[in-house]
Amino acid sequence: MRITNRIHFRNLQGDIFGGITAAIIALPMALAFGVASGAGALAGLWGAVLVGFFAALFGGTPTLISEPTGPMTVVMTAVIANLTATAGTEKGMAMAFTVVMMAGVFQIIMGTLRLGRYVTLMPYTVVSGFMSGIGFILVILQLAPFLGQDSPSGGILGTIQDIPDLIRDIQPGETALAVLTVTILVLQPFLLQSAPSNVKKFFPPPQLIALVIGTVVALVVFPEMGDIRRIGEIPQALPTLQVPTFSAAEFQTMLINALVLAMLGCIDALLTSVVADSLTRSQHNSNKELIGQGLGNLASGLCGGIAGAGATMGTVVNIQTGARTAISGLTRALILLVVILGAASLTAWIPMAVLAGIALKVGIDIIDWGFLKRAHKVSIKGAMIMYGVIILTVFVDLIVAVGVGVFVANLLTIERLSKLQAKDVKTITDADDAIQMTPEEKELIDQTDGRILLFHLSGPMIFGVSKAISRQQNAMADHDVLIVDLSDVPHLGVTSSLAIENSIQEAIDKGRQVFIVGATGQIKRRLEKLGILSMLPAHNLHVDRTEALRQAVAVVKRYELPANGILSTAYPTQSDDVAISN
Repeated sequence: MRITNRIHFRNLQGDIFGGITAAIIALPMALAFGVASGAGALAGLWGAVLVGFFAALFGGTPTLISEPTGPMTVVMTAVIANLTATAGTEKGMAMAFTVVMMAGVFQIIMGTLRLGRYVTLMPYTVVSGFMSGIGFILVILQLAPFLGQDSPSGGILGTIQDIPDLIRDIQPGETALAVLTVTILVLQPFLLQSAPSNVKKFFPPPQLIALVIGTVVALVVFPEMGDIRRIGEIPQALPTLQVPTFSAAEFQTMLINALVLAMLGCIDALLTSVVADSLTRSQHNSNKELIGQGLGNLASGLCGGIAGAGATMGTVVNIQTGARTAISGLTRALILLVVILGAASLTAWIPMAVLAGIALKVGIDIIDWGFLKRAHKVSIKGAMIMYGVIILTVFVDLIVAVGVGVFVANLLTIERLSKLQAKDVKTITDADDAIQMTPEEKELIDQTDGRILLFHLSGPMIFGVSKAISRQQNAMADHDVLIVDLSDVPHLGVTSSLAIENSIQEAIDKGRQVFIVGATGQIKRRLEKLGILSMLPAHNLHVDRTEALRQAVAVVKRYELPANGILSTAYPTQSDDVAISN
């Protein structure tokens, strides 16, 4: 893959068309996510403008479209609800925007420290469970507005507990608008599935069609403003700068929330960057992208916007429309800015139920239905991890869900790798077929009738393999010379190194000769730093296994028949080095 230049004008037409299309998609989504978060439609629009503009200008993925997303909105909703409940509406909102700024700073720090390539190194079961949990949260949080009512207090649990009351007090008019919205979102892609491509391109995105049709129907059926809940008029003015606001009592909560927002934004953006790479056959710059995302969220928080990240839907449509450089993202941001400053009053008649329908459909789409259906067929343990992450995400905490999921998944992975690597820890006393040996090596090891033990290790010796090394050590047959063969070991962990040290020390204590073969590079440095090589004379360290076997055979033959003709069982210790070397 090639790294695409960020901005050039050779693809200007495609970039402009991509930006226009992405802006059309972004408008209803920004309104819906702004309202769903509790910050208001205007906060969603400013988030879409500022995160999108700065991420496009300074990020590392030219075609990435950044804006408020479903996962980020879920976290933002919890942040706003928590801070406004404890600090009051005005101060709580100011603190919530400060959390967005802090999240941006954390993302800039992660990009500066070049941590981009590590952010997405998570098992798919954890990512799938996390995203599905966020999808379920978004769906649950939209139940009240979908049924024409204000969201109850208490977040997820409060909404679930109030479901009977919500159903009892359902507002038929608003619920009908929400159902109409979801129906349009579901049916339009299905109806256009078999249409020619030249016909599809003339149809606006389903979100915009649903927004327009839902608003028109509401105006016809409910002409009076007070009949149903609507967005209301949005001020047509530049944003008011938000002064960073902190509270000593809430600082720890703000810090944790900022870290969650930052990490989720990084994961969301970089996963979408991978999708963009596959579509454009290019390679994004992860660390630069994190810096761009951080600058976008910092600017959004300063101007009263909600947090955002890379949006998969907008990015894919942007690329499919012909975009190839960051001009598309800048175009999209400028179009949305024009809408805010010149046409924001047109949003006053948009029903809240229509936005609830859009947000609810986004939540449904975030859920990884494909993997949910077949996870148990692939791996029961993997499925349990995924279900556990979903439950923790929905009912406990996002960061706890990811932490527990990654911890358990890594433990299971280490266990599997350790079992596989344990098979490559072998003790050999005769020329069997356990490992590949040359004819000379087979002949040498057979000459001593089991009195030379070859301890052969292969593959990465991670800490989980140390148990296998200890088991093999305990099961070692009686022998007089121990050869530790590390020729096929690319990595030697500290724990496994200490297990090898125990084997060598035990052999020395019993008066046996010990040779080490193949300790080079990182392996040799590790053994030197632990002082293991200093336990043996220099001539007992070999690069070639054949040479070690020759010297071992010489040791055995030299001491097996003393001058009096009586077979001795006393074999040389490491202190007999000089005599042996002669």
